[in-house]
Amino acid sequence: MNEIDRLSEFLQRLTPLSRSCLLSELERLELCGIDMPGSAEIQARLRAEFRKDGSNQARATNPSRYFFAPLELLLIDGAPEHANLGRISRNTLTPIWEWICRDLLPTMARDYIKAINDQVAANNPKEVLKTASIFQTKVIKVLENTLASAESAEFARGKLAQYTASRTAFDDVRKMQHVLRAGDALPKFNEKLPEKIAKFDDGQVAQITAQLDAFKKAHPEALPYALTLVARRLKTSWQLVRLATKAAASKSAADVAATPYACVVPMVLDRLDDKRLALRVALRHNRVLVARDLLAEIYDTEYALKVRIDGIEASEWGVRLQQLMDAIAALVSAEVSRFPSNVGHILGSRRLRSHDTLGGKLSYLAWKGRDAVQDGAAAFRKLIGQT
Repeated sequence: MNEIDRLSEFLQRLTPLSRSCLLSELERLELCGIDMPGSAEIQARLRAEFRKDGSNQARATNPSRYFFAPLELLLIDGAPEHANLGRISRNTLTPIWEWICRDLLPTMARDYIKAINDQVAANNPKEVLKTASIFQTKVIKVLENTLASAESAEFARGKLAQYTASRTAFDDVRKMQHVLRAGDALPKFNEKLPEKIAKFDDGQVAQITAQLDAFKKAHPEALPYALTLVARRLKTSWQLVRLATKAAASKSAADVAATPYACVVPMVLDRLDDKRLALRVALRHNRVLVARDLLAEIYDTEYALKVRIDGIEASEWGVRLQQLMDAIAALVSAEVSRFPSNVGHILGSRRLRSHDTLGGKLSYLAWKGRDAVQDGAAAFRKLIGQT
C-alpha cells in the first residue's frame, strides 16, 4: 500500500465532522506561515469532499449552520491567531461545534441534530429556526455555568484544545456567548444601518453614534459586534476611528482613549493586521498587483491614524501600529531586494503613499489647521465653564 492509499484510508476512518475540522486546522496553520509536510495533498482531498461547490468555507452540517447563523455577519476568513475585536474566525466554528457535540452538551446536541434534520426534511423553516433558537438558549445557559469560575473555564479550554491548536478558539467561544445572549438586538441594529456609508461625515457619525448609544445601553457586552456591523458599511476601515475622535474633547490620544468608543482604534489596528497577513500571502504567491493595492490601503490607514490622533506614537496604540508597520516594511524589503538595485519595483513606488504628494500634504495642513481651531474652541468653552 503506497502513501496515498494509506492517507485515503486514514481520512476515511475519521468522521465527516473530524475531516472538516482537520481541513480548517491545516488551513489555519498555513495562514500562520507554518509549513506542514504533506499538508497540500491532504487539503486537496478534503476540499474535494467539502468544497465541491467552490465555496471558500467548509460545508458545515445543516444543524451547525442553523446554530451559528447569528454569527454570520461577524465571521472572517483567515488565520484566527491575531486579535479580532468584535469578529469571529470562521475556522474556529468546526472545532467549537465538535466540542459542543462531544463535551459540552452531547445528549442535547444529538436531540437537536435529529430535530433539525426532521424539520428540514419536512420543509418546515419556521420550526427549524425555532429549534435552533431553543438550542442556542440551552448552550448559553451551560456556558454561563461553565465559564463562571476560572477552574471550570480552564477545564473547558483544555477540552476545546483537543479539537484545535488555535490560541483564540476559546476567545471565540466567549464572543459567541455574547452574540447569542444579545438575541435579535444585533439583527435589528443591523437593519437600521444604511446599506452603504460612502462618506462618513459629521452628520453620519452623529446619527450612527446615537444608534450605538441606544444599543450599548441595553447590550454593553455586544457593542464590539455592533461596531463590526458599522465597519462593514464603511468605504475604508480606518473611518471607524471617527466615532472616537468626534466624541473626544481634543484629538490627543489621551482624550480619544477616554471616549466610550475608544475600542474602535484597536479594531482598526486589527484590520491593519489582516492586511499584513494578506500582503504576506500575496507576496508568497507572486500576486504583485494585489500586494500593491493592499500596501496602498495599509499606508492610507497608517496616515489616517497619525493625522487624526495627536501623540499616537507614544501610546499603546502607536506601539502596536509601529510593530505592524515594521513587519510590513520587512515584507516589502524582502520582496524588493529580490530585484537588482537598478530595477524599480512597484512596491517601492512613492505613489503608494498618496499623502506624500503635494495634494496629500495640503490636505494634512488643512486637517491640522481645522483641528487646531476646534481644539482651541473646545478649550475656550471648557475655560468659560470653569469660571
